[in-house]
Amino acid sequence: MIKQRTIATPVKTVGIGLHSGHKVTISIKPAPINSGVQFVRVDTPDQTVIPATALAVGDTRLASVIQKDGVRVSTVEHLLSASAGLGLDNLLVELDGEEVPIMDGSAASFLFLIDSAGIAEQEAPRQFLVIKKPIEVREDDKFARLEPFFGFKLDFTIDFKHPAVDKTGQHFVVDFAEQSYRSEIGRARTFGFAHEVEALRGMGLARGGSLDNAIVLDEHRILNNEELRYEDEFVRHKILDAIGDLYLIGHPIVGAYVAEKSGHALNNALLRKLLEDPSSYEINTFSENKVPRAYSEERQPLFFDW
Repeated sequence: MIKQRTIATPVKTVGIGLHSGHKVTISIKPAPINSGVQFVRVDTPDQTVIPATALAVGDTRLASVIQKDGVRVSTVEHLLSASAGLGLDNLLVELDGEEVPIMDGSAASFLFLIDSAGIAEQEAPRQFLVIKKPIEVREDDKFARLEPFFGFKLDFTIDFKHPAVDKTGQHFVVDFAEQSYRSEIGRARTFGFAHEVEALRGMGLARGGSLDNAIVLDEHRILNNEELRYEDEFVRHKILDAIGDLYLIGHPIVGAYVAEKSGHALNNALLRKLLEDPSSYEINTFSENKVPRAYSEERQPLFFDW
């Protein structure tokens, strides 16, 4: 059978919250079988535990924010994306603040942390969410869709009318039966526009953003001194975000995700619509000779290489 996985040893680091601007200590620890990913706010009186689930999402302004009993954990998508890419099922994530640190703006730091911790198989079958029929949500000219596919593939299109972004690819497809999370997606950084910063900070957002943890653009060019990590880094980061958002369903997905100009809000709406229709999916386990290649031992963890 394909087994559930957690990390082998605890690991800890400190970083800055992208939106809050506050320093946060994050500890990632092994967790029992069938517990999923759970976040613990150790700075709250009750040490509130918040499960990383689609129905726990309470805010999607520039991040996926989960909450319970008025306690929030913001910007969970990059850590969840790394967890999905590494094939982890169960984690306990302790924070002494309300936001997962942004690190360098990609999932690379979380990949490094988990590499340092090591990965441990657990004596329980991994449970997959298999898409049985297409589910789609739309908002004006934006859409996100899940459809049956024996594997895990993402097809994303962005459309930013900006000279620097226009020079890059605005469409990318990744199929994890053939490509690796680590090399194709994991290092893609978040991005933003300088003219929006003042307004965002007035809303309590982007207070920790800098050229060290985001690609920043003015009206004409990229302000960072370093080169893009991928020639189409913008759309690849949107895929990185989508993988994290989709992992809020609580299981690895066997299916294809297709989206145009989607974001956290539409991704969460897609998961909620999926959950509302039990005929659209089923929960399965797989033996090694039956599992989609994207999730086979040969391809696990999905990063496989640099």
